[in-house]
Amino acid sequence: MTLHDIKESELEKRETALHDIALSAGALALERYRARTPGDFTMKGQQDFLTEADTLVEAHIRQSIYRLFPEDGLFGEETGGSVSNPSLWVVDPIDGTANFARGIDHFCVSIAFVHNGETLLGAIYNPATNEMYLARKGHYVRKNGQPLRVSSITNTHSSSFELGWSTRVPQETYLAIVSSLLASGTNIRRGASGALALAWVAEGRTDGYAESHMNAWDCLAGLLMVREAGGRTGLYPQNHEEIAQGGEILAVAPGVSEQFSSATMITLAPETNRQKSNQLGLIA
Repeated sequence: MTLHDIKESELEKRETALHDIALSAGALALERYRARTPGDFTMKGQQDFLTEADTLVEAHIRQSIYRLFPEDGLFGEETGGSVSNPSLWVVDPIDGTANFARGIDHFCVSIAFVHNGETLLGAIYNPATNEMYLARKGHYVRKNGQPLRVSSITNTHSSSFELGWSTRVPQETYLAIVSSLLASGTNIRRGASGALALAWVAEGRTDGYAESHMNAWDCLAGLLMVREAGGRTGLYPQNHEEIAQGGEILAVAPGVSEQFSSATMITLAPETNRQKSNQLGLIA
């Protein structure tokens, strides 16, 4: 029996490894975070921070994966890679590097396992707060072992929405989305970690997240978590090749999904049966 053309036993091995690798990578990131010198970072571009820890943590993750699964591919923020391998790990060693560099405890390790274009496993770990989010497609999303569900909110006037920012998108577009969201009545926040923002939607801490352009390493794990928690997401990625390109990201609680889709001008993907069942409280 296979699942998405991968044997169940092989997926379970990767599921176990994902937890262990995220935990060890987070421990390394936290060690470097506590030992950092204020101002010790370089810039890859406008508001695009790089620390020594980014490179070290990604190297640790890459070595750990290749030791266990040498036939798999890896696509990482710092060292790149190809997305051609049907079994692909997509890695952001530290998402929220600006927070990390400035001593703010809001950053994480984000890792997704993708097979034939489908995200099957995801981990997001904030070692500073010891919050571990894990998801498996069709099975669960949990934080520190506890199942998660998106918020049941239905009124945007009492909602909280997080909006990401990208230099790839014209400022006018970003400001238009801000204006539209404010007109909807929502509160807008920005935590500067897209991966954690998506985990927070899955947890019900916030009611939605959008970014006009987001890279795969920032979002694949979190998008899986939102879907497994009964939330709705946008169309990205629609195939394996799109993973390399990045795209528009939307993740929302179902009760306000249409309003936020309209406000952000991002199209929602069709709901799955699991999402509908989760909304009715049928799946733990």
